[in-house]
Parts: sequence; structure tokens; C-alpha cells
Amino acid sequence: MTKVTFLLSKDPATQHGGDIELSRVAMRLAADSFDVAALCLSAENGSATVDLVPGGLPLTRVAKPPVDKVRILARSVTQRRSLAHVRFDFDELVTAIDALESDVFVAEHSYMAESFLRSSHAGRTGLIINTINTESQVWLSTRGLLGKIEEPRLLRDEIRVARAADAVGTYDIEEAEMYRANGQPQARWLDVTLPPSEKVDVSATGPRLGFVGVRDWPPNQEGFLYALQLWPRIAEGIPGAELCIAGPKKPGAKDPVYPPGVRDLGFVEDLPGFFRTCRALMAPIKTGGGVRVKILDSISKGLPVIGTGPAVGSLPALFDLPTYDDEEQFIAECRRHLLDRDVAVKAGDALYEANRAHWETRKPHRSFEDLVRAGIRS
Repeated sequence: MTKVTFLLSKDPATQHGGDIELSRVAMRLAADSFDVAALCLSAENGSATVDLVPGGLPLTRVAKPPVDKVRILARSVTQRRSLAHVRFDFDELVTAIDALESDVFVAEHSYMAESFLRSSHAGRTGLIINTINTESQVWLSTRGLLGKIEEPRLLRDEIRVARAADAVGTYDIEEAEMYRANGQPQARWLDVTLPPSEKVDVSATGPRLGFVGVRDWPPNQEGFLYALQLWPRIAEGIPGAELCIAGPKKPGAKDPVYPPGVRDLGFVEDLPGFFRTCRALMAPIKTGGGVRVKILDSISKGLPVIGTGPAVGSLPALFDLPTYDDEEQFIAECRRHLLDRDVAVKAGDALYEANRAHWETRKPHRSFEDLVRAGIRS
């Protein structure tokens, strides 16, 4: 059986976040047709078998070196590569990749391809890049002056490693088109969703909206602060209206002033239980790209989504999911769901059924299988 090895920037057994959650989904999809293993950056070295795919996932852990800003900057300047691509390229990772046997490697994030390209597998073993998100655009939107400096360097690196790969998978239609226009004909959009899960009974919910996101990811922190800004106008005149925030806080960030009706729950261990208490998920995200796991998770449970275009991305190609980029329209839609439970019930039912049909026809499975087959060298 064809062996597929994933190169992950996080430990899928211990770490959280949208990118690693969708990597878990991708590995499960791949395991339907291929023999799957993974190599990840972690807090420690070692090998293990973890219960993430049927039969267990062989996992090789490589200790992620601490940040050495001076060394990273020096390498970035001398090698004319972006900070992120230099940061995730180091000799211990090259050595670990050399020690593995696989028919194809899948680098989750563009920068995880760098060490592969210095390994003995380069040029003889298939390489696929699953970009996860357009890192260059995230840096441009969230890192101030540094982001403006790094954006063109990141984009240049992203295009360079994409051209070196045998195939590229993205979670944005426009991103796939960009890579095809820049010399990677095997770039494709992955219409991957989450499997349907226990349905939320929206009819039993009170006037509560949820915001979900790990806030050490800059777009989530930006969206969180924007949600607090909008909330007083959303909740005005609605008795008992609540906005509940779920997800770890940004480390070191000063707590903002919370408007009345807002509760910051921090990390929520039982996220499905949290979803069952909400009328809808609100996602006033300004900087989008790549993974929309919190949106997909909500849809898989039949919980309505009120999102901006950047929050939702290419998902309207799969679901009847309107977006609200105008601030007043976004506020009005949040109020409509809080005030009219039937509106929310209808929206949630439609999303749940569309997702169920998409999953049961195995479109996500075929999408990832086709990507892997495109990357296998004959």
C-alpha cells in the first residue's frame, strides 16, 4: 500500500488549534486509501503510535528548537528567505526526514517543505504541500511594519516551494488559482469538511451567540476585539442577550473592557457542549485564509453561522452561506437570530443537511485522495 507521511508543525496528539485539527481530519481521510504516518515538531524527541487513525498513527517527534532571533535574522538575510521559512528549516528535521521511508510526503504549511527540500528525498520522492493558509497575507494584515516587510518575502517563498512540489492543496479557491497562475499546475482546492456530528437543538437555545477561536492566532485576536466592539449594538434592547467567548486567551495580552452581556470562558474543554448552548456562531473575522475549522465544526452540528467574507472564505461554494461584510448588515443579522429563534432553526437545519450530503457522498475523501495521487511519483 502507498505510504503517505505528513510533516506537521505541531504535535497532533497534544496541541490544539484550527490548523492541527484539520490536519487530523486530512490524515483520517488519507488513511481510507493509504498507509499513513506523521513526523511532527514537538516539545520532545521520540517515536510513538497515537490513536488518531484506524490502527494507530506512527508518529515521529522532533524537538522544535527555541527561537534564536539573531540567528534566524542572519540566516534570513544571507539566504534571502523569509523569517518563517528559515525558522522551520533546521538540520535535525532534515536528518529525521532522511531516516523515513515513504512514497510521498505531505507538508502541512508551506514552510514545512523547506527541510524536505534539503533532504535526500528531494527530487526522488513525491512532495505535496497542503498550504493550510496564505501565511504571507496573515503577516501583512496582522504584523504591522514587520508584516509589510515580510509579506513579499513570504509570498516569494510560498511560490518557490509550491513550484518545487508535485502537487499543492489549498482551502481557498482563489489561493489555488494563484498558485496555478504562478507555475504550479497541480494546485487544487480541497473541499474538505468535517463529518456530521450530534446536531444542536437550536430551538432549545436562549439569546446567546458564541465566538470561538484560539487567540494567539492573530486573526482570531483581531476578530475577538472586533466582536466586543460590535456587541453593544447587537445586544441593544434584547433581554438576556449574551456573547460567550470560547478559546484560550492570547498570552500576555491585556484584558479588554468587556461590555455587559459578554462572558470570556477561555479554554472550553467541552466545546460540543458549549455549542449546544448557542443560538448561532458569530465570526466577524477581518483577516481570513485557509482553515475555517470553527465554521466547519459549527456547520457539522447544524449551528447557524453569521460570518464575514474573510471568515467564511470559499465555503459558500459548498453551502448556502451568506456573508456580511457591511458592519450594519452584520449587526442586523446577529440581532435577527437573537430575536427570532425560528430563523436560526431554519438556517441550522439547512447547513446540517448540506454538510451531511456532502460528507456521505465522500467528496472530501475523494478530494484528498486525488491530491495524494497527484503527488506520487511513478
